[in-house]
Amino acid sequence: MERVRIINTGGTFNKRYDPVAGRLFVPADDRAVEAALASLRANRTLFLGGAIYKDSLEMDDADRDLLCEMAAETKEDAIVIVHGTDTMKKSAEALAGWPGVAGKKRVVLTGAMVPFSIDPTEATANLVSAVTAAGFLDPGVYIAMHGLVLPWRKIRKNREAGRFERVE
Repeated sequence: MERVRIINTGGTFNKRYDPVAGRLFVPADDRAVEAALASLRANRTLFLGGAIYKDSLEMDDADRDLLCEMAAETKEDAIVIVHGTDTMKKSAEALAGWPGVAGKKRVVLTGAMVPFSIDPTEATANLVSAVTAAGFLDPGVYIAMHGLVLPWRKIRKNREAGRFERVE
């Protein structure tokens, strides 16, 4: 059975509402991803681990280096990364050029525009697409969002429309 490593970095997918502070925050846990995976009857073995736990706008080069090292060092060749949507392409670019990842691993980044805790539909659909795609893609770095799974250079976030779309 195929093995897929899931690395949860935080992002909107994971955000929860703090009623005391009156704001959304990224918790340092994997609860949203675990809940999204709970009903998935995957025909592959999934390994979930978290790191960074930030909104992607707060991620820096050291965070991206850590993410790249984790992807390179994991024994699984299929990797799904739950990531914030604002800088997803920046991390994808870093992964695509990282020794031990480039040309060797199948890496699929995904996330959500709406937190799982508010509406689980989009987050779950994107995660399931990423897990599925990680099992059959050629080595490379991809983004799975809103019904698309494309090489990272062929997809972009359309902020006005509130969705990801193909780049021609």
